[in-house]
Amino acid sequence: MTRTLVFGGARSGKSAHAEQLAAASGKEVVYIATAAAGDAEMTARIAHHRAQRPQHWRTIEEPFALAAALAEWRAPQRLVLVDCLTLWLSNLMFSDGTQYPDIGMIELPARFHEQRAALLDELAVDRGDVVMVSNEVGMGIVPWGAVSRSYADEAGRLNQSVAAVCDRVAFIAAGLPLMLKDT
Repeated sequence: MTRTLVFGGARSGKSAHAEQLAAASGKEVVYIATAAAGDAEMTARIAHHRAQRPQHWRTIEEPFALAAALAEWRAPQRLVLVDCLTLWLSNLMFSDGTQYPDIGMIELPARFHEQRAALLDELAVDRGDVVMVSNEVGMGIVPWGAVSRSYADEAGRLNQSVAAVCDRVAFIAAGLPLMLKDT
């Protein structure tokens, strides 16, 4: 079993790199898409990603219960590609319809904490190969507003936690991978 995290900034080439890893594996590929089409722009982005994937890959759309989807689809003969953890994170942050304040501390929904813990537990189980894509959102300026800062903080914590349990971690910039971890 190999667990891989591929992360980088917007339009860095992280999804393309993860898809190359999946295709090169020689295994059956199951693609878990975490995006939800909430508006026309996201609908177009989802369509663009779908068009780039090989038709024979199975696509599972799961915006919330990522650990359960991984438990169902990971197996020795297949590679599961998750795109992307930071979309999944935002889905969970806003899953209960909470209107967050502009200033002050943010209380995240219980579902967020439960699903995050479940993901980390699932990654510890030896079920099959997984490649996960995530955004690096902490390399810019400190975001304005409490919810944006909370999101950046939680994305950074999630990336650190996932990277700690992964066998391989690649940072992508300008389409080029920089291997941070390869055990």
